Formats: sequence, C-alpha cells, structure tokens
Amino acid sequence: MPPPDKVALVTGAGTGVGRSAALALARTGHAVVLAGRRKALLDETAAMAAPDGPAMLAVGCDLAKPDDIRALFARTEDAFGRLDLLFNNAGTSPPAAPTEDLPLADWQRAVDVNLTAAFLCAQEAIRMMKRQTPKGGRIVNNGSVAAHAPRPNTVAYTATKHAITGLTRSLALDGRAHDIACSQIDIGNAETPMTERMKAGIPQPDGRVTAEPVFDVDHVGDAVARIAAMPLDANVLFMTIMATKMPFVGRG
Repeated sequence: MPPPDKVALVTGAGTGVGRSAALALARTGHAVVLAGRRKALLDETAAMAAPDGPAMLAVGCDLAKPDDIRALFARTEDAFGRLDLLFNNAGTSPPAAPTEDLPLADWQRAVDVNLTAAFLCAQEAIRMMKRQTPKGGRIVNNGSVAAHAPRPNTVAYTATKHAITGLTRSLALDGRAHDIACSQIDIGNAETPMTERMKAGIPQPDGRVTAEPVFDVDHVGDAVARIAAMPLDANVLFMTIMATKMPFVGRG
C-alpha cells in the first residue's frame, strides 16, 4: 500500500455525502479516517475504496460525546501522525414539527451533533494542524442550503446550520495566521438515503407537497476533493452545490 499524500478525517462517513467524500478523497491520494456511530457502515465505505489505494481507518464513535471526539483524533494522530483535512459532515435532522411543539430533547440532539460536535472536531483538528510539520491544514464544514433558507417546521436543523456559517467564518479568521483554511459547502438535494422523501414529495412554504429534483451525490464528494487539492494560500470560503431545478432560489 503506497504512503498517503495527505490525511483526511470525514465524520458521518458511513452513508451519503460522507461516504462519497471519503471515497473521492481516497481516489486523490488521501488516507481517510472514517468516523461515525455505525461501524459496520464505515467498514462498508472502506471496502468500496481501491484495495491498493491509501489506508482507510474506520473509527466507530458518537460525535455527541466529547470523549469520543478526543479519542477519534488521538487514533488519527497515532495512526498517521498528522491531519490535512477535516470534513465536518455528520448531522441530524429532527422530525418536522412546529416550533412550539419541538421537544427540547430533539433541539438539544441537533445542537449537539450539528454544531457542538463540529466545533469540538475543529478544536482538535486545529491543535493537530498547529503542531504538525509542516503545519496547517483545511477544515470543510457541511452547511446545507438550510444555512440560507429554511424549510417549514425545521427550526432546530435550520438554526444549527445558520450557526455553522458563523463557525466557518470564525475558523477561517482564527486559522489564517496558522495556515489553516476553512470552507463551507452548502448542499441542496444531493441524492442520499436522507433525500429519498424529496422525490416522493416534500412540504413547501405555501402548503403544497411537491416532488423536488435531486442530483448525484458523487458531485459533492468530487467538490470536497477539489477543495482539498487546493494549496493552503487559496480557499473556497463558501460553495453552494445543488440540483439545478430545486426550488431554492426564490424559496418561499
């Protein structure tokens, strides 16, 4: 197995966007640490990579638990000695509910997974990137088009994704002096298990239930890999990748 050109860590790597990004990064020479709650799905992702390609390390962990996050980054450093890219991709969306009916536990779970875990992963990544030689690296946050415009009855998901935008801007600023770049990729209707319902019909702001177009999730993985390939003196601060005909522009 050839030595990796670079090392990436992808959260939520067992399905969908995370799986696509992990495989794209492996194709472009990254050893990839696959993180997520369901170890069996991470192993499936690893098995999809070229057998003679860079290493794939599957680490089962619950990103809502700070101790699991610390252990994840310790495993990464022990295995590879450095980290060049963190893709903060893991996320959860509570069942749709009017704001006044959303259980506090659902709100808290969304905050813990979508926002706090991304912050804690970024902290650990920055610590590694500042002390490694050569120093520096890149963080990519999965923002979603919900970081710009909500769907009906999605207050927890929307609020956390708006907060990711603030996290991205702060990380980009604070990382500047240390050769740490931070990007945000906002995804609209990539075809994954989570978006199957969109093809059947999803509620619109005007009360209609309408099927929405989706697009191949591998385009998202390729976009993450292209960002990762850039030199650290250049950055894509924000990128929106979406189904061309989805009702996002002019939503409402």
